Amino acid sequence: MSKTFLAVGECMVEMAPTGNGTFSMGFAGDTLNTAWYARKCLPDSWNVGYLTAVGQDQVSEQMLGFLKQSGIDVDPVRRLDDRTVGLYMIQLKEGERSFAYWRSQSAARCLAADGNHLRSAIGGVDLIYFSGITLAIMSQGDRETFFAVLKEARLAGAKTAFDPNLRPRLWESADIMRACVTKAAGLCDLVMPSFEDELAYFGDTTADVSADRYLAAGAGMVVVKNGPEEVICASREDRQSFQPKPVLDIVDTTAAGDSFNAAFLAEYLTSGNVRASVDAGARLAGTVIQHRGALVDCFEAA
Repeated sequence: MSKTFLAVGECMVEMAPTGNGTFSMGFAGDTLNTAWYARKCLPDSWNVGYLTAVGQDQVSEQMLGFLKQSGIDVDPVRRLDDRTVGLYMIQLKEGERSFAYWRSQSAARCLAADGNHLRSAIGGVDLIYFSGITLAIMSQGDRETFFAVLKEARLAGAKTAFDPNLRPRLWESADIMRACVTKAAGLCDLVMPSFEDELAYFGDTTADVSADRYLAAGAGMVVVKNGPEEVICASREDRQSFQPKPVLDIVDTTAAGDSFNAAFLAEYLTSGNVRASVDAGARLAGTVIQHRGALVDCFEAA
């Protein structure tokens, strides 16, 4: 019997620099990036689906076509007549990226507005993956609906994984962001923060402090990514650290964390081996950041 990895969030139109002053159009977004890489990493016995909302227009159809072509199940997607998809542009400086967004009327903001649709999409899946951005784009009421359905799914046997992906500009306030992210962590089997974010917005002094805080919130296991520094994997029973191999030729760090999460989760879901999972995540992320754009078909190289 097949198993299902379901990512939840926003897929956007991506305008990525080509290196010669022009931009290429694609589709990406933090949880979509992870779903795309997870489809590459997981065995065929796993189904990978994506839960979002899109419009009825041509660009929404193109997005759905891209997802299908990538082997991602679009049955969970909600269609709305009065909205379309968001867009972002990547800007690069010395390998580091910044973004400009056009997403205020994105259909994905309504992905949890229909509780019945949400329950139908999430019911029966094996892993639900979402991020702080997934929560940030929702209204407060829709977040509560999402949390309630998440609890139901866990009681029915689903596992949950969460990347806090802290982006305060998307939230009503930094305090609301911190409170919602902490609540979400308490509903998750795996929490996968990036220490740079935790330092900036929670004031954590070390990766271990971040791990401890999320464990105290109720997380089952915490995997703290920290760029080229050690990855911390902590549960209430155990704590390990792993040093990834250095990457010298960094071109674009877009989707570094997203790809790490995908490869880590794919390995962990199939083997349960933490060391092998960190190695898989670090290896894929290290390859991705040597290329431009969020989605890099580099698996032979990886």
